[in-house]
Amino acid sequence: MATKKTDDAFSLSSFDPAKLTDSFREFAEKGAAQSKEAYAKMKTAAEEATKTVEATFESAQTGTVELGLKAIDALRTNAENSLSHMEALLGVKSLSELVELQTTFIRKQAELAVEQAKTMQEATKKVAENVAKPGKDAAEKAMSSFKKA
Repeated sequence: MATKKTDDAFSLSSFDPAKLTDSFREFAEKGAAQSKEAYAKMKTAAEEATKTVEATFESAQTGTVELGLKAIDALRTNAENSLSHMEALLGVKSLSELVELQTTFIRKQAELAVEQAKTMQEATKKVAENVAKPGKDAAEKAMSSFKKA
C-alpha cells in the first residue's frame, strides 16, 4: 500500500497543467504590474529631477545677471567718482585744499566700498538661496514621500 501512495504522488495523472498555467499567468501579471508601477515611479522621479535642474539653472542664470549688473553699477559709480575727483584736483589752488579734497575723497570711497560690499553680500546671499531652493524643495518632497511609505 505504501507503494500505491508513492505512485499517486509522483504520477503524471495528479499533475494538472491548467493549474501550472494559471499560476504562471498570475505570476507574470503580477510581475508586469510591478514593473509598470516601478517604471511610472521612475519616470515621475526623472521628470521631477529634470524640473528641479531646470529651475536651478534658471535661478543661477538670473542671479548671475543680477550680480553682474550690481558689479557694473558699482564700477560705474567708482569711475564717475574718480573722474569727478580728478576734475576737482585740477582746480586745486593750495596744498591744504589738495589734502582736504584727497581726504574727503578717500573717506567717501571707503564708505562707498563698505556699502557696495554689503549690497553685493546681500545679493549673493539672495542668489544662493534662490539657486538652492529648487533642490531643497525637491529633497524635502522626496523625504516626505519616504516617510509616508
